[in-house]
Amino acid sequence: MNKHEKINYVEFPSNNLEETKSFFQSVFGWSFQDYGPEYSAFGNEGIEGGFYKSDLHASTNNGSALIVFYSNNINETQSKITEAGGKIIKPTFSFPGGFRFHFTEPSGNEFAVWSETNT
Repeated sequence: MNKHEKINYVEFPSNNLEETKSFFQSVFGWSFQDYGPEYSAFGNEGIEGGFYKSDLHASTNNGSALIVFYSNNINETQSKITEAGGKIIKPTFSFPGGFRFHFTEPSGNEFAVWSETNT
């Protein structure tokens, strides 16, 4: 259900839609609906959104917003990310409330994962 004046959709650039889709399918179990050769949407993943063909990428170094995933097992999620071709760009660190690391997916977009424990 759409909620008035609440975040409803998010879009990310991707320089290789097939690699990006494969990464998110492998790591997080996402499914996609293609809308032509330059756009693919995802849904039922916590928020709906999509990837559009672009040579740009989202990075906190460029002032981009950071999307943060939650994990019950941060080490297992990190292993899945690296096995699927993601790169850890900030190793796991502690913060008040838990632990987190930052990674990029194959198109270079930066995301983070957090958990209450470091296991």
